[in-house]
Amino acid sequence: MSIRATVLSQFEQVAREQKRKLAPLSDNLKLLDSGLDSLSFALIVMRMEEAVGFDPFDVADEVRFPVTFGDFVKLYEKKPS
Repeated sequence: MSIRATVLSQFEQVAREQKRKLAPLSDNLKLLDSGLDSLSFALIVMRMEEAVGFDPFDVADEVRFPVTFGDFVKLYEKKPS
């Protein structure tokens, strides 16, 4: 499964579990408009770390926090060496 597909799957799964109405996901969708809250994002980050083996918020010296869904996906696509 690609990183994008994994992220998409986690957003959908967490939205279902948290009973949140998820906006249609596109690269330009602002995370604040996604329908998810801070707990939902914490769950997604935790599960993504389990799925891909790293947390981009932990490994980088300076992380630009994602604003859009596309930004979020790119954080995980840039696996640290």
